[in-house]
Amino acid sequence: MIDAKKTIEMLQAIVKKIESEKDFLTELDNAIGDGDHGINLSRGFQKVAEKLPEWEGQDIGAIFKGVGTQLVSTVGGASGPLYGTAFMKAGNACKGKMEISGEDFAAALEAAIGGIKMRGKSTEGEKTMLDALCPAHKALTEALAGGKELKEALADAVEAAAKGVEYTKTIIATKGRASYLGERSIGHQDPGATSSLFLLQAMQETL
Repeated sequence: MIDAKKTIEMLQAIVKKIESEKDFLTELDNAIGDGDHGINLSRGFQKVAEKLPEWEGQDIGAIFKGVGTQLVSTVGGASGPLYGTAFMKAGNACKGKMEISGEDFAAALEAAIGGIKMRGKSTEGEKTMLDALCPAHKALTEALAGGKELKEALADAVEAAAKGVEYTKTIIATKGRASYLGERSIGHQDPGATSSLFLLQAMQETL
Protein backbone atom coordinates (compact mmCIF):
# COMPACT_ATOMS: atom_id res chain seq x y z
CA MET A 1 0.00 0.00 0.00
CA ILE A 2 1.02 3.60 -0.60
CA ASP A 3 -0.30 6.16 1.88
CA ALA A 4 -0.59 9.94 1.51
CA LYS A 5 2.72 10.52 3.33
CA LYS A 6 4.53 8.16 0.93
CA THR A 7 2.84 9.95 -1.99
CA ILE A 8 4.39 13.24 -0.83
CA GLU A 9 7.78 11.48 -0.58
CA MET A 10 7.37 10.21 -4.15
CA LEU A 11 6.68 13.72 -5.37
CA GLN A 12 9.74 15.04 -3.52
CA ALA A 13 11.80 12.35 -5.28
CA ILE A 14 10.31 13.34 -8.66
CA VAL A 15 11.20 17.00 -8.04
CA LYS A 16 14.82 16.04 -7.31
CA LYS A 17 15.03 13.65 -10.28
CA ILE A 18 13.69 16.19 -12.78
CA GLU A 19 15.99 18.88 -11.38
CA SER A 20 19.06 16.64 -11.71
CA GLU A 21 18.11 15.53 -15.24
CA LYS A 22 16.85 18.87 -16.55
CA ASP A 23 19.91 19.60 -18.70
CA PHE A 24 19.83 16.11 -20.23
CA LEU A 25 16.11 16.46 -21.06
CA THR A 26 16.74 19.87 -22.61
CA GLU A 27 19.60 18.42 -24.66
CA LEU A 28 17.29 15.69 -26.00
CA ASP A 29 14.68 18.32 -26.80
CA ASN A 30 17.25 20.51 -28.57
CA ALA A 31 17.69 17.73 -31.11
CA ILE A 32 14.03 17.19 -32.03
CA GLY A 33 11.89 19.78 -30.25
CA ASP A 34 11.86 23.33 -28.88
CA GLY A 35 14.78 22.72 -26.53
CA ASP A 36 12.78 23.61 -23.43
CA HIS A 37 11.43 20.29 -22.09
CA GLY A 38 13.82 20.01 -19.13
CA ILE A 39 13.62 23.70 -18.21
CA ASN A 40 9.82 23.73 -18.38
CA LEU A 41 9.34 20.53 -16.37
CA SER A 42 11.86 21.65 -13.77
CA ARG A 43 9.99 24.94 -13.33
CA GLY A 44 6.69 23.09 -12.93
CA PHE A 45 7.98 20.62 -10.38
CA GLN A 46 9.70 23.38 -8.39
CA LYS A 47 6.23 24.93 -8.04
CA VAL A 48 4.91 21.52 -6.96
CA ALA A 49 7.68 21.37 -4.33
CA GLU A 50 6.57 24.72 -2.90
CA LYS A 51 3.02 23.40 -2.48
CA LEU A 52 3.87 20.05 -0.89
CA PRO A 53 3.68 21.29 2.74
CA GLU A 54 0.13 22.55 2.08
CA TRP A 55 -0.96 19.12 0.81
CA GLU A 56 0.19 17.15 3.86
CA GLY A 57 -2.78 15.39 5.40
CA GLN A 58 -4.85 15.53 2.23
CA ASP A 59 -6.02 12.41 0.41
CA ILE A 60 -3.99 11.03 -2.50
CA GLY A 61 -6.57 12.08 -5.08
CA ALA A 62 -6.42 15.69 -3.88
CA ILE A 63 -2.61 15.64 -3.88
CA PHE A 64 -2.43 14.38 -7.47
CA LYS A 65 -5.04 16.93 -8.58
CA GLY A 66 -2.98 19.66 -6.93
CA VAL A 67 0.11 18.52 -8.83
CA GLY A 68 -1.84 18.53 -12.10
CA THR A 69 -3.13 22.04 -11.50
CA GLN A 70 0.37 23.35 -10.76
CA LEU A 71 1.85 21.74 -13.88
CA VAL A 72 -0.89 23.05 -16.18
CA SER A 73 -0.49 26.58 -14.86
CA THR A 74 3.33 26.76 -14.74
CA VAL A 75 4.78 24.49 -17.45
CA GLY A 76 5.03 25.87 -20.97
CA GLY A 77 4.92 23.91 -24.22
CA ALA A 78 2.99 20.68 -24.71
CA SER A 79 4.34 18.95 -21.62
CA GLY A 80 2.43 21.11 -19.11
CA PRO A 81 -1.07 20.26 -20.35
CA LEU A 82 -0.09 16.60 -20.93
CA TYR A 83 1.53 15.96 -17.54
CA GLY A 84 -1.05 18.17 -15.85
CA THR A 85 -3.93 16.21 -17.36
CA ALA A 86 -2.20 12.93 -16.45
CA PHE A 87 -1.95 13.88 -12.77
CA MET A 88 -5.51 15.25 -12.68
CA LYS A 89 -6.91 12.03 -14.15
CA ALA A 90 -4.81 9.98 -11.71
CA GLY A 91 -6.27 12.19 -8.96
CA ASN A 92 -9.81 11.37 -10.08
CA ALA A 93 -8.97 7.66 -9.94
CA CYS A 94 -7.69 8.01 -6.33
CA LYS A 95 -10.40 10.38 -5.12
CA GLY A 96 -10.90 10.34 -1.35
CA LYS A 97 -8.28 7.63 -0.75
CA MET A 98 -5.76 8.01 2.07
CA GLU A 99 -3.93 4.91 0.84
CA ILE A 100 -3.84 2.99 -2.42
CA SER A 101 -3.09 -0.63 -3.35
CA GLY A 102 -1.09 -1.85 -6.34
CA GLU A 103 -4.35 -2.25 -8.26
CA ASP A 104 -5.33 1.35 -7.38
CA PHE A 105 -1.92 2.56 -8.57
CA ALA A 106 -2.37 0.67 -11.87
CA ALA A 107 -5.84 2.19 -12.28
CA ALA A 108 -4.42 5.66 -11.65
CA LEU A 109 -1.70 5.09 -14.26
CA GLU A 110 -4.33 3.85 -16.72
CA ALA A 111 -6.41 6.98 -16.10
CA ALA A 112 -3.31 9.16 -16.60
CA ILE A 113 -2.56 7.46 -19.93
CA GLY A 114 -6.18 7.95 -21.01
CA GLY A 115 -5.86 11.66 -20.21
CA ILE A 116 -2.65 11.97 -22.25
CA LYS A 117 -4.20 10.16 -25.23
CA MET A 118 -7.23 12.44 -25.09
CA ARG A 119 -5.29 15.70 -24.62
CA GLY A 120 -2.50 14.86 -27.08
CA LYS A 121 -4.74 13.05 -29.58
CA SER A 122 -1.98 10.50 -29.74
CA THR A 123 -1.41 6.79 -29.32
CA GLU A 124 1.48 4.39 -28.80
CA GLY A 125 4.09 4.21 -31.58
CA GLU A 126 4.16 7.95 -32.40
CA LYS A 127 7.38 8.74 -30.50
CA THR A 128 5.79 10.34 -27.44
CA MET A 129 5.64 9.80 -23.67
CA LEU A 130 3.05 7.07 -24.34
CA ASP A 131 5.82 4.84 -25.71
CA ALA A 132 7.22 4.66 -22.17
CA LEU A 133 3.96 4.80 -20.19
CA CYS A 134 1.87 2.22 -22.11
CA PRO A 135 4.44 -0.61 -21.84
CA ALA A 136 4.99 0.38 -18.19
CA HIS A 137 1.28 0.03 -17.44
CA LYS A 138 1.10 -3.33 -19.23
CA ALA A 139 4.12 -4.67 -17.29
CA LEU A 140 2.71 -3.33 -14.01
CA THR A 141 -0.71 -4.95 -14.42
CA GLU A 142 0.80 -8.25 -15.55
CA ALA A 143 3.18 -8.30 -12.56
CA LEU A 144 0.38 -7.49 -10.09
CA ALA A 145 -1.87 -10.15 -11.67
CA GLY A 146 1.02 -12.61 -11.26
CA GLY A 147 1.06 -11.95 -7.52
CA LYS A 148 3.98 -9.52 -7.25
CA GLU A 149 4.03 -6.77 -4.62
CA LEU A 150 3.70 -3.19 -5.90
CA LYS A 151 7.41 -2.53 -5.29
CA GLU A 152 8.44 -5.43 -7.56
CA ALA A 153 5.70 -4.70 -10.09
CA LEU A 154 6.86 -1.10 -10.35
CA ALA A 155 10.40 -2.32 -11.01
CA ASP A 156 9.01 -4.30 -13.96
CA ALA A 157 7.16 -1.19 -15.13
CA VAL A 158 10.37 0.88 -15.03
CA GLU A 159 12.19 -1.77 -17.05
CA ALA A 160 9.41 -1.77 -19.66
CA ALA A 161 9.43 2.04 -19.80
CA ALA A 162 13.21 2.03 -20.34
CA LYS A 163 12.77 -0.36 -23.28
CA GLY A 164 10.05 1.96 -24.57
CA VAL A 165 12.45 4.92 -24.46
CA GLU A 166 14.98 2.88 -26.47
CA TYR A 167 12.22 2.03 -28.95
CA THR A 168 11.53 5.74 -29.56
CA LYS A 169 14.99 6.01 -31.14
CA THR A 170 13.92 3.63 -33.91
CA ILE A 171 10.68 5.32 -35.02
CA ILE A 172 9.62 8.47 -36.85
CA ALA A 173 7.90 11.15 -34.78
CA THR A 174 4.36 11.79 -36.01
CA LYS A 175 3.19 14.05 -33.18
CA GLY A 176 4.35 17.39 -31.81
CA ARG A 177 7.27 19.54 -32.88
CA ALA A 178 9.48 16.51 -33.62
CA SER A 179 7.08 15.43 -36.40
CA TYR A 180 8.35 18.33 -38.55
CA LEU A 181 11.67 16.48 -38.86
CA GLY A 182 10.11 13.38 -40.42
CA GLU A 183 12.76 10.71 -40.98
CA ARG A 184 15.45 12.88 -39.40
CA SER A 185 13.79 12.22 -36.05
CA ILE A 186 14.98 8.59 -36.24
CA GLY A 187 17.96 7.94 -33.98
CA HIS A 188 16.83 10.44 -31.34
CA GLN A 189 15.10 9.34 -28.14
CA ASP A 190 11.93 11.13 -27.23
CA PRO A 191 12.28 13.68 -24.38
CA GLY A 192 8.72 13.09 -23.12
CA ALA A 193 9.18 9.33 -22.97
CA THR A 194 12.46 9.93 -21.12
CA SER A 195 10.93 12.26 -18.52
CA SER A 196 8.07 9.75 -18.04
CA LEU A 197 10.69 7.09 -17.31
CA PHE A 198 12.33 9.42 -14.77
CA LEU A 199 9.00 9.91 -12.96
CA LEU A 200 8.46 6.16 -12.70
CA GLN A 201 12.06 5.62 -11.55
CA ALA A 202 11.64 8.23 -8.80
CA MET A 203 8.43 6.54 -7.62
CA GLN A 204 10.06 3.12 -7.63
CA GLU A 205 13.12 4.36 -5.75
CA THR A 206 10.85 5.86 -3.07
CA LEU A 207 9.21 2.48 -2.49
